[in-house]
Amino acid sequence: MNFSAVAPRVFKAVLALDAAARKGLDPVLLELVQIRASQINRCAYCIDYHTGDARKGGESEERIYQLSAWHDSSLFTEKERAALALTEEITLLPGGVSDAVYDEAARHFGEEELAHLIALVFTVNTWNRMNVTTRKTPGTE
Repeated sequence: MNFSAVAPRVFKAVLALDAAARKGLDPVLLELVQIRASQINRCAYCIDYHTGDARKGGESEERIYQLSAWHDSSLFTEKERAALALTEEITLLPGGVSDAVYDEAARHFGEEELAHLIALVFTVNTWNRMNVTTRKTPGTE
C-alpha cells in the first residue's frame, strides 16, 4: 500500500509531528535514536533510510554497526546512551519507562529537549508501524 497516496491527510499529519519533534535535537543523536527504534521494530525501510541520513550527516560506519549493541560499546557518549535507553523503553514499553532510565535522560536533557526526544521516539515508532504494516521495503517510494 502507498500510505501517503491512500491516506494523505494522515501522512501529512505524521510529517508535521515529525518536523515538530526534531526541533532542537542534535542531528546525530536524532538519527541514532531513529535507527535504534527501527531496529527494535524490524522496519527495514526505516533502518535503510536513517542509516543513509546518518552517513550523510557524518556518522561513522563503526557506530552505526555497533548501535544494535550500544550497551556493550564504548563508542557512545553518556548523553547518547541515556537517549538510547529511553528509546528502547518507550519503544518496547515492557511495563512503562523506568524511573532510572527517565531520570538519567532528564539528567542529560533539559525539559524541552527531553520532551522533543520523547516525541521523536513515538514519531519514529509511528513511521515504523506504518511502514512495517504496509510492507514498505528499502528501494520503494
